[in-house]
Amino acid sequence: MRIEEVDFALRRRAEERDRISGDLLDLDSHPGYQLLNGARLTGETRRRWDEAQARAVTLWWLFDAYRGALDRAQELRAAGKPDLAALTGLLTGPSVELKPENVPVEKRSLLRAAGEWITLDTVVARMDAAYRDVAETVAAADDAWSALLPRLDEADAARSSAQDLLRDLDGGDPDLDRIGAGIDRIRAAVNADPLGSAASVGELDGLLADLTARRGLLEQAARIRTEYGDRVRHLGDRVAQVAEAEHEARSIRDTVLAKIASPALPALPAQAAVLLDRLGALDTTRDRWLELAERLTELERAVDDALELARTATESMAGLIGRRDELRGRLQAYHAKVVRLGHAEDAALGALYGEARALLWTAPCDLRQATVAIAAYQRAISRIGVAG
Repeated sequence: MRIEEVDFALRRRAEERDRISGDLLDLDSHPGYQLLNGARLTGETRRRWDEAQARAVTLWWLFDAYRGALDRAQELRAAGKPDLAALTGLLTGPSVELKPENVPVEKRSLLRAAGEWITLDTVVARMDAAYRDVAETVAAADDAWSALLPRLDEADAARSSAQDLLRDLDGGDPDLDRIGAGIDRIRAAVNADPLGSAASVGELDGLLADLTARRGLLEQAARIRTEYGDRVRHLGDRVAQVAEAEHEARSIRDTVLAKIASPALPALPAQAAVLLDRLGALDTTRDRWLELAERLTELERAVDDALELARTATESMAGLIGRRDELRGRLQAYHAKVVRLGHAEDAALGALYGEARALLWTAPCDLRQATVAIAAYQRAISRIGVAG
């Protein structure tokens, strides 16, 4: 190498040394690196961090060797009459000795008794490989922490809010304790083994869902404590409506049984007495607001269902009377048309009309036979051309 080439190579190597030094310091001060270095790790993270630390040792040792060779070259260049052949060898040849006693344990071999001489470019390539391995492990752990720890903080905030509500209710909640213990366990696992905590994501999702539901119940319990008197009075009124609706269903049933032959009736609801007993039993949990919230909510839902059931049964049974009345109206309309068109004296039509009328105005009324009779009357009218 000419002197100009030596000077250029020295400047380039010095810039390379400074850049590598900065990268190594950045890696060493990276928050993820510091967390890993100070944490009590377990599992997959411990295994990979042990490997990464061994690579970091190799990385710093290679950098020291690289820097030492470059220092020797700079000292030789600073001499009064530089030895260009020696400088060329240092800058381009195998000028870095890796002595067996200085090689990190994970790089040693029992079969290698002598040291290894490598070029500065080879040193840089090995440093780059080691740096990438360490940085990859740090980035993976940092990504896992960044994904899970904020969600755990969110869960802790929600748990704290739920616990505040629980304290206001002067009670305990085993379910909230279970959820909290699960969150604490996942946090400990994530802190110790972020790279092995992928399975914790699904469990954390479940706990957050449980926590949301539990917090909602606690909020509901707090509202119920404030609204208890009004809600119980309103619930009493609704139970009375259930009793009235069930009484109406029984009345309609009796009417249908008297007026309709062989009716297909729905099961007769009879929930009012049971609901009234449940309403009276609420006071036994008056001081346990969380339990009371569940029981009151369930009772309100049961009352709504019972009222709907009674009203549906009534409508279903009343529909049979409505069907009879609709058939009566249809028969009368057909008969009026026959009269209007001058066929009132037709014996065949009169017989069909009389049969249908007898069925519809006889109690109990056979709706199936009445429907058949009206259809026959309508067909007969059509045959003589008076159906319209």
